Parts: sequence; structure tokens; C-alpha cells
Amino acid sequence: MAEAVPVRCPACLRDNGYTAPVFPCACGSPVHPPLDLAAPPVPLTHRTWSDSWVAVRCTACGRESEWPQPELGCGSCGTVVRIPVHPLEGVGSGEGDGDEAAQGRAGGGVQTDGATTGRGSGPDGPDRRRSGPGPDPHDAGPDPRGADAAGRPADGRAAGRPADGRPARVPLPPATALPRPAFRPVTIRTARDAVATAALYLRWLGFQDVRQPDARPIPSAAVDLRAPGLVAQVDPTTAPAGLRAVECVWLNGLTASATSVYFALAGYTEDARTRADDLGIPLFVMDLTGMPQPVNDPADELVGSGA
Repeated sequence: MAEAVPVRCPACLRDNGYTAPVFPCACGSPVHPPLDLAAPPVPLTHRTWSDSWVAVRCTACGRESEWPQPELGCGSCGTVVRIPVHPLEGVGSGEGDGDEAAQGRAGGGVQTDGATTGRGSGPDGPDRRRSGPGPDPHDAGPDPRGADAAGRPADGRAAGRPADGRPARVPLPPATALPRPAFRPVTIRTARDAVATAALYLRWLGFQDVRQPDARPIPSAAVDLRAPGLVAQVDPTTAPAGLRAVECVWLNGLTASATSVYFALAGYTEDARTRADDLGIPLFVMDLTGMPQPVNDPADELVGSGA
């Protein structure tokens, strides 16, 4: 865990301890915003979505992602300050390191003496150009297990049969999802109907104890649904759900170590759908008949496998 650093409140001049948050990169490595402690913190008087996120580059894989801007509430006067972060170009061992690493992964090979070895893009399959003299690493060599060219062991035993002559163990086929009855839709007339329909659909998928708020939903705001292992959001508005809404439900699910699901009446923007595909968030759209429809691959997988 990162150590706490002192941050002085510009209003009361009191030092507060602050620990930079650590977020998980898509590659599995932890990333955290590089705090610029030489710059003074800025009091936060007006919050906007565009200013609430900061770009951070993963030092392990070079991936650039947006994460919440570091903020701190003073424990003495209550002033909320925004902690400056180093520009993205200052992250990593040198400018362009992440881009070069990404290009190396996209090419699928390693640059050696002006030639690329590894996966290629030719029409005949993998690019097997050699960078120097010596045996081709892709040529089939002797099998270290002693198998002949036909795939049989050199000592004459049949493939897949152990030395004692007993037949090899055959793995069981994967378990299939239990069949579910057809979902019975409920006509959507109000925002409350949309929330109730999403809750019924989640129970039909197999999520237990789906909880919905007791208060009447506000037509202009999204509503959260919770269940063990599930964080869902229902957007009953008439505007397509945007990128930030998808990222927020993903962060909520990440914090709760739960599956994130999103329901919308008016669909999604192109950026929201692309981001949901990258994060693996199932997206559903509901029409006024009350029948949710999956709109991306993660949603199709969830419908096929269930909770």
C-alpha cells in the first residue's frame, strides 16, 4: 500500500495525510495517479464530469486509462481540494515507452537486428523470417517426450495410454446451464416500471435477493439495483446512456467485487458501447413492452449462462 503524504489545506493551512488510490489495470497490474506534490492543491468549488477524471498510464503494459481525479477533504475546516497530478508524458521510464510496448504487442514479435520474428501478417500465415544463421526455432524438432512423427511414443505405447496399460482418464463434458422458463415482460409506463422490470429480469437470470430502492425513482436519474455479486443500474431517461455512466457502474462493481450490468430505455452512445465491450459490461436495452434485449457480447453471454 502506498504511504500517506502530507497535503496542506489552502484554507486553514492544516496538513492532512493522503494516500494515493491504487486502481487495477486491465493487464492486472496496479496503477495509481502520479501526484505532483510540488504544486499546491486547488480548492474544489464546482465539480464537472470532465474535470473529475485524469489520464494514467500503466508502467507495466503502457495502457492509458482514465481514473478519478485525486481529491481530499480537510479534516479541520472541511474544504475539498483537488491534488494535482503529473502530466501523462511524465509517467514511465521515458516518453513513448508505452507506445513502443503497445506497438510491440500489436506486431506480435520482437525486433532483432532489423528483422521481426514472431507472428506476421502475410497471407500465408505466420512470418517465419529468420534474423540470422542457425536453426529455425519454428521447425519441428525431436519431441522431448520421445514421440515419433505419427504422434506415438517411441517405446510403442499407444498415445493417451499410460505405461501401466490402463486407459487414460476421459474428462467429463462441461456442465450446461439449466433451462429457464420464458421471461414474462411487464409493460413499462413509468420510471418505476422500468426499475421493476429490470429487477424481475435479473431474478430470471438467476440473481437472488435483488434489492431495489423503496423511494419512487426520479425520471431524470438512474437507479441502482443490488444483489449478492451484482451491481446493476437502470436508466429510465429518454437520452442514451453515455460513457461516464458505463464507467461509473463498472467502478461500483469493481469496488464491490461484483458483476456490473446496465439497463437503458434509450440505448447507448457509440463511446459507451465501445467502453462496455472493453470492460466486459453487459448492456441491455428495454422497450415499452418490458422485454430487455442484449446489445453486446457480454450481455449475450450472461443470458446464455445465467448468474
